[in-house]
Amino acid sequence: MAAGWVFPADWSVDEVDRVCRAVLGPHDPAEELYRLGSARARAGTGLAETLLDLAALHAVLVEPPGATGIVSPDVDAVPARMLRVTALGWGDVVSEQAGSCAADNPLTGLATSAYLRTRLREVYAEARVAGRQDHVLVLVSIDLNRVSGWSRVVAMTLLADALKEVFDAGETLASVGPSTACVLLRRDGRLARAVVNLRLLTAHRLAVDPHVAPTGPAKVWLERLPGTYDEAARLVTALGR
Repeated sequence: MAAGWVFPADWSVDEVDRVCRAVLGPHDPAEELYRLGSARARAGTGLAETLLDLAALHAVLVEPPGATGIVSPDVDAVPARMLRVTALGWGDVVSEQAGSCAADNPLTGLATSAYLRTRLREVYAEARVAGRQDHVLVLVSIDLNRVSGWSRVVAMTLLADALKEVFDAGETLASVGPSTACVLLRRDGRLARAVVNLRLLTAHRLAVDPHVAPTGPAKVWLERLPGTYDEAARLVTALGR
């Protein structure tokens, strides 16, 4: 096993040993890396996290940590073939599962914009019966133009994690564009506090990783729903550009 590396809690010792032997051995490690990517996908791990785990392992194998025991995983430093084979294993499993999770983005766990439109249609039907509109959109976006490569994926994954932590009571969390996500929820007395918490949490999450920190601070704002569903659908499209 790679000494000095704390592997993820859902990795078994045998799994780590097999990958280490394959990468360090004389034979092509493609089979074990493909199996690793597949196993991580079945465990519900996102692609960004899977490749970061692989990068941490690669960093230890290439240059063991010093006295501090700290390694700095860099996905861009991992050989392209290792990344490709691991991602293929992950992607094939996600493709198999697509039928049961088609409404979610497998990288972030956020609902797709198509699902958001479905929920909006239901919300407008409810408002028509009730005679009032109680829902609102909370929008959050980051500047992905300041980073490149996998840092963009990692940044959106961190943003999604913050959203899921703040809004965990059944609200609709969705991606509406490559750098923007939203929450569809009822307006109540807790909304203002939740928005503040989201600003603070996203700032903290993005600042932890120097590779994604330039994408922040996140912009967080409220959007009132327009008068009709068609207008709301156009709003979602505009926000995703």
